[in-house]
Amino acid sequence: MFCDRCGATVEADQSFCGRCGRQLAGGVIGFPRRSRVQEHVRLLGILWLALSALNAVGGVVLYILANTLFVHLPEISGQPAATAWLHPFLSFVGILVVIKAAAGFLAGWGLLQRESWARMLTIVLAFLALFNIPFGTALGIYTLWVLLPAGADAEYEAHTRGAGAA
Repeated sequence: MFCDRCGATVEADQSFCGRCGRQLAGGVIGFPRRSRVQEHVRLLGILWLALSALNAVGGVVLYILANTLFVHLPEISGQPAATAWLHPFLSFVGILVVIKAAAGFLAGWGLLQRESWARMLTIVLAFLALFNIPFGTALGIYTLWVLLPAGADAEYEAHTRGAGAA
């Protein structure tokens, strides 16, 4: 509880403020404590959208390179058996990166819209992003710090219910 004149911390049973001396009959204000999830979920959503945009660009570039440059590599190198596997492999990796980017876009959008399913999707993607050094690792750690603790589930659910009522 706080004094409404000077902002000093006061006890609920105090009659006068210890700092400014104001009488506290009905003049005590309690500020709601903001949770870690409530403070960081918007930033998490924005960061997931940004990382997903980078992943999407990288996946598309890899897919294009695999289907232009690496298609003709066995003919150019003169060793078709040694390099023939690059085209299908890099195409597959490019498609996987684009799918991961789409899931990241979905997670970021879900966090910004305060969807109930977005927390679990983001946690799963955060574990996968830990291997994506350096940006994915940083975002994965930050995501797990915000959304994984024991009380974060209840805080996020309260946060989503508050968004639905508003």
